[in-house]
Amino acid sequence: MPNPDYLNPNPNQSKLGATINDEPAHPGVRGTAVQLKDIQKTLPLRVLTTSDWQDWITKGFVVLRDAVPQSICESVVDMLWQFQKMDPADSSTWYKPQLREIQMKELNNTGMVEVYNHQSLWNTRQHPLIYDAFVDIWDREDLWVVIDRANLNPPNKAARKAGSDQGFIHFDVDVSKRPFPISVQGVLSLGKQGGEIGGFQCGPSIFQEIDTWWEKQPLGSDPFKPDVTGHAIENIELDAGDFLIWNSLLPHGVRPNRSSDQVRMAQYISMYPADFDNEPVRKARIKTWAEQTHPIGIAFPGDPREFERRNYEVSKLNPLGRKLLGVDPWD
Repeated sequence: MPNPDYLNPNPNQSKLGATINDEPAHPGVRGTAVQLKDIQKTLPLRVLTTSDWQDWITKGFVVLRDAVPQSICESVVDMLWQFQKMDPADSSTWYKPQLREIQMKELNNTGMVEVYNHQSLWNTRQHPLIYDAFVDIWDREDLWVVIDRANLNPPNKAARKAGSDQGFIHFDVDVSKRPFPISVQGVLSLGKQGGEIGGFQCGPSIFQEIDTWWEKQPLGSDPFKPDVTGHAIENIELDAGDFLIWNSLLPHGVRPNRSSDQVRMAQYISMYPADFDNEPVRKARIKTWAEQTHPIGIAFPGDPREFERRNYEVSKLNPLGRKLLGVDPWD
């Protein structure tokens, strides 16, 4: 989900690519840092296996099975149905109009839920295995979590069916930039997805040639919307509690839900190196949590009802969560 402030540096921008008023959707490391696929590990792997690490550096993504207990996932699921005012047992309630247009057009009518700070969302962010997975990926412990949302995507019918036959594939970073942006993304599956239910799809063969891929594209090509002709697109099968992490240099997107009565549900979770001394950005992150609002950016329209602030208490953070938000420093 590209953000103009992330892609175009300005004097207020930190070394991590975050601005004073606008944390990018997928912040990461700027400049000449080592690319994620080229990291030489200095810390022992915590949750990834050696085989997982090979998948990560060669395919651009890795899946951790049963990363989060189903009871924790079910708390998020229950909250999403309540937040959307939908009845899981009554499909006639699943097709309410989107409350606000998303400026990033391909995300419209894909089931994005404008909730960011509920306790159930923080319970997954604070889960030790999720954190340990990102420690493995970044090869460092001092991380911040991105305040992101969830997805509730019913079968593509009626107005939602138009233009949705193949879903979409995009990059969330500008792959024409040199050096490449360095960023990680992740999605926690809250229920069965894959096959007719749709869900995450990606193009690993493009990632495998990403170092030279852009130079081979025709003049005028869009660095955020790759031509996938000739490349196999993988639709990843996930169950509740499975966690998928991908390198932002992997082209990816959402496959449409073609099932008759199944709902795709997921939560987006990612982490990046902390920047505790960047006081404006740190305070902006804490404000988003404390005031139960949404990040600023073209991908995040927010909820005009302010349902979260009006109906839920401010979520409680454990010691890990306080560091992941930026309330407390990493020692």
